[in-house]
Amino acid sequence: MDEKTTDELRHEIRLATDIEDYLKTNRKHLLKGSLTDYLHMLLSQKGLRRADVIRGSQLGRAYVYRIFAGDKIPSRDKLIALAFGLQLTEEETQKMLKLSGCRELYARDERDALILFALQRKMSIIDANGLLLDHGLAELNTFRE
Repeated sequence: MDEKTTDELRHEIRLATDIEDYLKTNRKHLLKGSLTDYLHMLLSQKGLRRADVIRGSQLGRAYVYRIFAGDKIPSRDKLIALAFGLQLTEEETQKMLKLSGCRELYARDERDALILFALQRKMSIIDANGLLLDHGLAELNTFRE
C-alpha cells in the first residue's frame, strides 16, 4: 500500500471513533524510531564515515559525535547542516527534522525555499550558505562548539 499523506492521516483522525483502531490501521504510516537511530541508519545506508559528515556539514567533530551518541539535541540549523554533511535528499531531511521535533522545511518561507533548492541540487553547505547570503538571509549556523 502507498504511503498516506499527512493530510490523509489527519482526515482519518477526524473521522475516527476509536483511536486504537486508527493506530492499528495506520501503524506503518506513523513515524518510528529516534533521531539517533535514523542518523546511524543514514550513515550506514550512504556508506559515509562520520569524518565525511563533519567535513560536509562544517560542524565541529565533538559536536557531531555527541549528536550521533544522542548526548546533544541539535538546533534546526545544525540538523540542516547535518543533512548537507550526510548528503540527504529533501525527503530524508524532512524526516530527520520531523523525528527531531523541529519544523520541516517550508517552501513558502524564503530561507527554507533556498535551502530546499540547495538540497535538491546537491549543493555543498558552503554553496548553500553563499546562496542564503546572496539573498540577504542568515547562513546556516555551523559554528563549532
